[in-house]
Amino acid sequence: MLGKGVVGGGGGTKAPKPSFVSYVRPEEIHTNEKEVTEKEVTLHLLPGEQLLCEASTVLKCVQEDSCQRGIYGRLVCTDFKIAFLGDDESALDNDETQFKNKVIGENDITLHCVDQIYGVFDEKKKTLFGQLKKYPEKLIIHCKDLRVFHFCLRYTKEEEVKRIVSGIIHHTQAPKLLKRLFLFSYATAAQNHTATDPKNHAVMFDTLQDWCWELERTKGNMKYKAVSVNEGYKVCERLPAYFVVPTPLPEEDVPRFHGHGIPIWCWSCHSGCAFKMSALPKEQDDGVLQIQKNFLDGIYKTIHRPPYEIVKTEDLSSNFLSLQEIQTAYSKFKQLFLIDNSTEFWDTDIKWFFPAESSSWLDIIRRCLKKAIEIIECLEAQNMNVLLLEENASDLCCLVSSLVQVMMDPHCRTRFGFQSLVQKEWIVGGHCFLDRCNHLRQSDKEEHQRQLSLPLTQSKSSPKRGFFREETDHLIKNLLGKRISKLINSSEELQDNFREFYDSWRSKPPNYHGLLLPHIEGPEIKVWAQRYLRWIPEAQILGGGRVATLSKLLETMEEVQRLQEKIEERHHSQEALQAEAASLLRTSARLSSLFPFALLQRHSSKPVLPTSGWKALGDEEDLAKREDEFVDLGDV
Repeated sequence: MLGKGVVGGGGGTKAPKPSFVSYVRPEEIHTNEKEVTEKEVTLHLLPGEQLLCEASTVLKCVQEDSCQRGIYGRLVCTDFKIAFLGDDESALDNDETQFKNKVIGENDITLHCVDQIYGVFDEKKKTLFGQLKKYPEKLIIHCKDLRVFHFCLRYTKEEEVKRIVSGIIHHTQAPKLLKRLFLFSYATAAQNHTATDPKNHAVMFDTLQDWCWELERTKGNMKYKAVSVNEGYKVCERLPAYFVVPTPLPEEDVPRFHGHGIPIWCWSCHSGCAFKMSALPKEQDDGVLQIQKNFLDGIYKTIHRPPYEIVKTEDLSSNFLSLQEIQTAYSKFKQLFLIDNSTEFWDTDIKWFFPAESSSWLDIIRRCLKKAIEIIECLEAQNMNVLLLEENASDLCCLVSSLVQVMMDPHCRTRFGFQSLVQKEWIVGGHCFLDRCNHLRQSDKEEHQRQLSLPLTQSKSSPKRGFFREETDHLIKNLLGKRISKLINSSEELQDNFREFYDSWRSKPPNYHGLLLPHIEGPEIKVWAQRYLRWIPEAQILGGGRVATLSKLLETMEEVQRLQEKIEERHHSQEALQAEAASLLRTSARLSSLFPFALLQRHSSKPVLPTSGWKALGDEEDLAKREDEFVDLGDV
């Protein structure tokens, strides 16, 4: 991380506020430029998207302490996003070569991406929620993707300020009905694209044909089959309407436990495949437990058939991260990015490494990448199948399975391939977006605490352990764990194989059309520089790339060199003092009790004690055994 001294000498000092005050309103300035501003920037709406409210003459501020500079434009709110339309964006709209997102722009914020909304009243920042009695002169929006927007409403009409502020608060914080979410209106209005070639569009995985095509693409159609037993979600709403299971598995086994305990196919490669499985429900009845045991025995025989097919099980509920750990780490880590001004940035930068490390977020990223590489090592080097276990197989299973496919499958690194991957593993795979992201804003606790990414009801880590919901329930563990425990291998036993596999791959030139592994060493896990370094102008040069980086590195190297010279000067001066002290020690007859501070106070070599005193000290009698003598100071 760049230090405080890198950006000249002004870093960390609060910028002085401009003393000039303009009494001309911005709209009066623009009236003289009517010909230039007649061409209004158009608002791009998606199918089904509706404009709700807007405000003109809004200043999108540059994030500086004074907040007196920025771009004027319109601030609008739709049922999908908050958008700022700057007056100078018309030229960019005509630039067809400009690379940009087709759904949202640089100054767009989707409603579900809003984290916190603040208002500034008389230079005091307050959280905004509910009905407001007084409206702010400045609006600050913190986003879940670590962006921060400042909008000055000082020059906006009062009626427009009320409408835009109230509209943004209501549509980002108020509880919603499921059918009022934008995705339903978009799905109704959007045209259905019926492309026949899956390579030229994202696969939705909502038909049997989509799954059959994926099996054929991954060469898994010989051992696995697509089933429609859950068509219409008549078995389980958590499972997809269509999915893939091992060919020997009878379809009538799927409804037995509402889809729990069924190995669902994720992906295949030339040397193995990956499954995911949700845990069986906890039961106390002995008869039901015996039925579950027999059921798991049958499942075990369909996926584990040595020496032809060997399965390694990864229990993500017990041997990996907990959801509470991820939630807590993210909440701590995002505070390093949600900064409002450059002074706060530089004050935080001094002690940046400690809160970054204590949040454990970067370590969680490293552990996720490492777990994915461990699974790849089983697939690639050991020719084993992998079974991912989780309570509902819809959180960490989605994450780890996606990482494995991105690293191993070059198709998943293409635009349509990545879209298909998200659709298959997360959307169709049953990830609970409504609960995890709190899209419906169901309670005030969720609305104001805003613990992102995971449900707030999970206040502490769950004791669930893979198939067994309570580790202390020995009866369930003994009955159901007998077979499954044979599949579960200790990760410590595979550390040597993992390290050998990882080091071997890194020693070879990378093949961008094959397996790609990320760096997993601690220093290689870096933060999102475009977000965190937004306060450093050199890091924000459009297209600056290595030139801007090298320029900053040269400045850093010069500063390091200056510091090194100062260290060497101090080192030489200390050596000189030590040499002087050594010479004094060689020439001195005795040392004072104030050594080494009294070395230079040797003006006389006359003893402090009289000669008789020195003679007495030289006697053979032990001084420690002598009694204290009374000395009458009046005679002195």
